[in-house]
Amino acid sequence: MGKSFDLLVFDWDGTLVDSAGHIVHSIQAAAGDLGLDLPSEQQARYIIGLGLVDALTCLFPELSRTDYPRLVERYRHHYLAGDHKLALFAGASRGIRNLHASGFSLAVATGKSRQGLDRAFESSGLGVFFHASRCGDEGLPKPHPDMLVYLMKALDVDPRRTLMIGDTTHDLDMARSAGVPAVAVGYGAHSRASLEAHRPLACVMSFTELTRWVRQNG
Repeated sequence: MGKSFDLLVFDWDGTLVDSAGHIVHSIQAAAGDLGLDLPSEQQARYIIGLGLVDALTCLFPELSRTDYPRLVERYRHHYLAGDHKLALFAGASRGIRNLHASGFSLAVATGKSRQGLDRAFESSGLGVFFHASRCGDEGLPKPHPDMLVYLMKALDVDPRRTLMIGDTTHDLDMARSAGVPAVAVGYGAHSRASLEAHRPLACVMSFTELTRWVRQNG
């Protein structure tokens, strides 16, 4: 039996890398540096994956746009201070290698900057397994379908032969807008209940389970 999908598109933070907690801490620390009210963990987790402007507007609607660069600088300061400690989720490294070896085209659609993703590719050792990637500073951010449209065009794959895999409702909304089926991972930034409310093909609770699902259904 042939494969159902040719292209697997992965989110990065919260899907491949266990970084949601560090992102939340960095957001809260940056807010504290500027004397802003600290967002709750739930509020900070919600904006993970959004474009930078959308995320800041959502969390700090009272903040003047002239202060955004200061907030971004402080966030990056705190994030970079600890990103070397971030680890791939259990099973992610082997799973990506196995999916690549099975003949799938692999890509990344992330809200990270190009510089940030390139750094993550190098530190994780996974960069060589991805055929294409699209970052938050290269086009329109999630949940706009731009990232998926770009990747499908670059790799010449039809939406029906593409599968989006992510840990946030923003990933699922992006997939829906692009006409792409999606699988959610419930171990990242957003709760399993919120993900399942968007009716993905499946919601898995580990990367090993994800790899198994793709082998059985992809």
